[in-house]
Amino acid sequence: MAELLSIILAAGEGTRMKSALPKVLHPVGGLPVVSHVLRTVQGFGSKVVVVVGPGHEAVEAAVTRFEAMAHISRQEQRLGTAHAVQQARAAYETAPGHVLVLYADTPLVTAETIGSIVAKLDDGADMVVVGFRPGDPTGYGRLLTEGDRVRAIREHKDATEAERQIGLCNSGIIGFRGDALRGVIDRIGNENAKGEYYLTDAVELATGDGRRVDFIEADAAELVGVDNREKLSEAEATFQQFKRKEIMAAGVTLRDPNSVWFSWDTEIGRDVTIFPNVVFGPGVKIADNVEIRAFCDIEDAVIGKGSSIGPFARIRGGAELGPDVHLGNFVEVKKSKIGAGTKAGHLSYLGDAEIGTKTNIGAGTITCNYDGVNKDKTIIGDNVFIGSNASLVAPVNIGAGAYTASGSVITQDVPADALALGRARQENKPGYAPKLRDRALAKKAAKGK
Repeated sequence: MAELLSIILAAGEGTRMKSALPKVLHPVGGLPVVSHVLRTVQGFGSKVVVVVGPGHEAVEAAVTRFEAMAHISRQEQRLGTAHAVQQARAAYETAPGHVLVLYADTPLVTAETIGSIVAKLDDGADMVVVGFRPGDPTGYGRLLTEGDRVRAIREHKDATEAERQIGLCNSGIIGFRGDALRGVIDRIGNENAKGEYYLTDAVELATGDGRRVDFIEADAAELVGVDNREKLSEAEATFQQFKRKEIMAAGVTLRDPNSVWFSWDTEIGRDVTIFPNVVFGPGVKIADNVEIRAFCDIEDAVIGKGSSIGPFARIRGGAELGPDVHLGNFVEVKKSKIGAGTKAGHLSYLGDAEIGTKTNIGAGTITCNYDGVNKDKTIIGDNVFIGSNASLVAPVNIGAGAYTASGSVITQDVPADALALGRARQENKPGYAPKLRDRALAKKAAKGK
């Protein structure tokens, strides 16, 4: 494959979004739409130039944050798509291979489509135009074809009535051999209804030069352009459908696929079952054999193998759950590490905590991590029993094997194997926890008889 340069056009104002946020920064699947396009071309090892408009420093920052090697060019006057491409002249004038022109507000274009463009260019085409067939072609440029070649693209406002009956429309995405782009870009004029320099005019110029202009046809669903809130919601819905199919194909059971929402970077292992109405934000990794019950909200979290989460659990802020952890209904975990086999069955908040293995967190437990200014850590050891309705006032350290009585407010460290009674006042009884454990085991054994 020849070296690839991608020019991504991101200079549009996006006035129809009616937003202070530039349209290409609105998220789809938790990722700005421009970053979706960047991510797709990254897969081809492409060099990248992003053309932005004046005052779009936020777009520049988002682009370089996602792709540090991207070059930024500015289109100070919005005079059309060919004029926008010309702002990347320093890159395409020396490009030894192919040049791909894409749009930053078309987040769902697939790697398969990009690969098809590149394959045709490698096969000898001078230009490749991406077409699609929308349900309503009104407003789109039409591809005027002869066999498997394109002879022209006619913008809707400039098209005849006969040309407007053509269903094959222009997506705006065009691939060029580098010499073909250089041969036509400066000859494009602006004699049209809008007085703009259309990149689509490159087709007629190229065919007039005897160059080969091919086209491919892509699914309309992947070519939706996000230029208003309705299109944004349409792109989100399409992304979710793509992601659900990908997740299920990888060995995940979705009890009600349409009610589960994923982020662009959600990673889920095999034999995971996800119940209805679950939302995954960015940064979630889930191991094999996990069960996520209904109405959970999870972001920026790692969940270990064999764990069971929910219903109605919220996990966020860099939470790390080990294997076989159980979090039940109305449990929130934030910026905490929870060891293997630990359980928090009901109604608890565990923030800024480190919790060991095989520990039981009673219903109504709160790690009191914030004093109005600072956030402090709660550390709980292995095999600890935290009684129901306990408030653990950080910073505090509860040793391995310790018990805290129900209804306690724990403000001091609890030694290993101690019983902490923090009701009226905290009282530590060294070595007493094993006695309680033995008593409970004896009671259980007696019931078994």
